[in-house]
Amino acid sequence: MAAPVEEDGFEAFYRANADRVYRALVVTLRRDDLAAEAVAEAMSRAYARWSTVSRLENPAGWVFRVALNWATSWWRKVRRESPPADEAAHPHLRAPDGSMAARDALAKLPEPQRAVITCRVLLDLSTAETATALRISEGTVKSRLSRGLAALRHELNSED
Repeated sequence: MAAPVEEDGFEAFYRANADRVYRALVVTLRRDDLAAEAVAEAMSRAYARWSTVSRLENPAGWVFRVALNWATSWWRKVRRESPPADEAAHPHLRAPDGSMAARDALAKLPEPQRAVITCRVLLDLSTAETATALRISEGTVKSRLSRGLAALRHELNSED
């Protein structure tokens, strides 16, 4: 009878976190199709290991990291010469007010800085949780966050 309880726990976890992790990956990866596949893969892995994952301090951070790793591995397999997808097909990349400045500024950051900003700002993870999710030190989290936010401020202020 323990399996249904675990399934209910996973279902609640999925409902509470799948969209949030997806949106964070869209920002980090800049591809909503790849983010959707990565979340699906990571959530299936979380389900298969739910008895272990559910006991982690931050299961959503684990799912984010697994999804990011999966997407990175997938991307390495794709030919780099392929033309980028039409951004009009990715509505999640557009700012709600039609302004593209913040999105464009974020897109100019290196992926490691985008990942840290995504974890800290969009997922609202602590420095320690971000370090764990991205498998980097807390000092690296702080450094990437500081540099990334400074670059965003500079980019956004230079467009005025």
